[in-house]
Parts: sequence; structure tokens; C-alpha cells
Amino acid sequence: MPRRDSALPPDFWERDGITEALATCDLARVLEHVRLARAWSQGELARAVGYSQSWVSRVVNRQQSLTVDQVREIAGRLGIPIHLLRFADSAEPERGADPTRRREFGKAVAAATLTPGAAPQRTGVDEGTAPTLRAITGGQRRLDGASPSRDLAGGAVAHVELTGRTLARARPTPFASDVAAAASEAAGFAGWLHADMDDAGSARGYYRTAVRNARLARNPLLGAYMVGSLAAFETETEDAAAGLALVGEAARLLGSDTHPTAAAWLACTRAMAYATLGDAPAADAEIAAAERAVARSDNTEPPWPWVFPFTEAKVAGYRALTGVRLHRPHEARAAFAEAFGRARPTAKNGAALMVELAGAHADAGDVDEAFSLAAQSLRIGVRFRSDRLISRVRRFRRAYRGPGARCVTELDEQLASAALTA
Repeated sequence: MPRRDSALPPDFWERDGITEALATCDLARVLEHVRLARAWSQGELARAVGYSQSWVSRVVNRQQSLTVDQVREIAGRLGIPIHLLRFADSAEPERGADPTRRREFGKAVAAATLTPGAAPQRTGVDEGTAPTLRAITGGQRRLDGASPSRDLAGGAVAHVELTGRTLARARPTPFASDVAAAASEAAGFAGWLHADMDDAGSARGYYRTAVRNARLARNPLLGAYMVGSLAAFETETEDAAAGLALVGEAARLLGSDTHPTAAAWLACTRAMAYATLGDAPAADAEIAAAERAVARSDNTEPPWPWVFPFTEAKVAGYRALTGVRLHRPHEARAAFAEAFGRARPTAKNGAALMVELAGAHADAGDVDEAFSLAAQSLRIGVRFRSDRLISRVRRFRRAYRGPGARCVTELDEQLASAALTA
């Protein structure tokens, strides 16, 4: 094996593997041949070409397109004879290669040889841009647990617009994928806020933007997260069939070998759709799959964009929610006790669980406790100006068909007051 500081062998560019890669403009293979010949790690290769290791990894894994300037720059830094890079339409692409990208790359090489003095485009985007954009979204998310969505929505929408404009500038740079991921996360958060504001049209639009940007980021995990978030939203807005179809698309993006946090979350999302459709066996099977996933030894640090690991308490919460939808009040109440006993949710999330628990108590005939929980949830909804929570309490009240009682009258009065002050 050559030393790390050794020059490439004189016949290196004439060897079979490298000549084929040059002939098909397959820079991913060229870089890998150079790395192995010099006995470099991927990090050392990244330092040699002047880009981040994550960017080089995407190039090598055929997830990153290259501009004319990048072709010229990398060729110059690694001593690749650019005149040897040729485009061959007849070459059979490798598994995973994108023929369209290869054609574009061939054009880029031709342009690079004809315009040696072209200056790189100034975009104001660098390797710190995406982390900065993501940090802004992260700060907004941390405020969400204790702030009304309406107070956050203006800033979140402005941030979506900012990330969109930044993504447009980032397109010709090696940072486009990272910026697209940041733009996807920003739009997904805006979708969540508008769902909490009970603005279904805007929420759906932002979630779709998040899905589109995740595709531009070429990140299957992020894509699955955003498609799954849209699936959960559609199920919550009473279109469980659409939610179930979207969960299927998210599962396809994840594949079979994925992090247990992602697998458990998607199984619970699917369980909610099945329960809303009244398919108890399918819902039970998905909850069981989620329980197996969270019990795995590698269910530790969650993968981005998940912020917290998916735990047994979270699965218990979903088991309780499916129990409510399947009209299993005793099972639902036991699961709620398990969920609340292991973790303390944020105020808004706790209120959402309380109104669901109210439904379980009502099904079991415990009217006073049911309406007490609904009233608590309503107070939190009013405090945070959460139209989603207020709508859930209204839905609980409409579904109640039992006898009248003082607690029922009091909730009606509180709902009327909420309508006047919203």
C-alpha cells in the first residue's frame, strides 16, 4: 500500500478501472480510485479537495451533482487530467448511477475544457449556511412547547421564505442538498404550527413544501419524516385512507433497515390510521411492531430530524389513542396511565392527550371525570390560543350522547366563552 504522502504511480491514469471511470465521466469512481491509491481516509480526501467530508461522501455515493467549476477545481487539486474525462453515452451505468446526471456531467466537462477562465458564481452560501438555518428552526421548536402557535407562526413563515430564497441561491453550489434539508425542516415546522391553529389548508401546503424540499435534499430519512408527518396530519383531519397511503410512501423511503426510532414512529402513525378506519387487528399489529422497535438495543440517539428517542411511554400514548378510536375505554385508560406515568408531556401535548382520555372515560360511563379532563384541555387550548385543541374539545362534546349533567352544562358554557374570546 502506498504511503499517504506518495505520488500517484506513473501508469495510474492508464489502469483499467480508472480509464473506464474517466471514459464515462464517473467522478465518484475516480475519487475513490485516487483515495485508495493514496491510502487516504475519506476525511483526508475531503481536505485534499477542499470540501467537507459530508459533501465528498454524497459525491462518492452519487447523491451530489457537480458544477463546471467544481469539476475543474477538483481535477486541479487532485491532478486529474481533465482532457481524459470523456462522456460515453453507450457506457452501462453502475448500479445507483443517474444517467441524466452523467449526461449533465459530460456537458460540464466539455464546458470546463473550453472555458478555463470562468469565475465561480458568488452565492453567499457556504458550509455554515444550512446549520445556521437549522439552528433557527431548532430555536423555534424549543419555544413551541410553551408558546402559542399564533405567536410563532409569523416568524416561522418568514423563515420558510428565507430558506426558500437561500435554496434558490444554493442550487449551483455543493451545499444545495444541506440547504434543501434545512428548508424542508423549516416548512415542516410551519405546517405543524398551522395545524395547531386549525388552518388545514395552510398546514397541508407547508407539509407539501417540506416533502418537496426533502426530495431535493436527497435524504430518504428526512423525506420519510415529512411524508409521515403529512400522513399523521391527514389522519387527524379525518382522512385516514389518505394518511394510510402516505404512510406506505414513507415506509418505502425508509426501507427495511432503518433506525428503531423511525420504525416505531411510522408503525404508530400507521396504527392511528388503521384505528381511525376501525381496523383493530391491523392497528394492534402496528402497535406491537412499535413495541418491538423501541425495545431494540440500538434505540438510543435518535436520527435527525427526530429530536427525541421514541420510548415505551410514547408507544403507550399511541396505544391509548388507538384504544379511544377503537372504543376500548378500559384499555385506553390503562395505556394513558402508563404513558403519563413514565413521561411528562409539554402543556399542549398533554392537553391533546387529556381530551382523548376524556373520550375513553366517557365511553366507560365516567362522565364527571370525562368532562373534567375536557375542561382542563379546553383551558390550556384557550391559554395557548390553540384552535386545534379547542376543536378537539368541541369534537368530544359533539360525540357525547349521554345524559345531561352539571359538568356537561359547564363545558358548554366554557366552549361558548372560548368562541367569543378566540
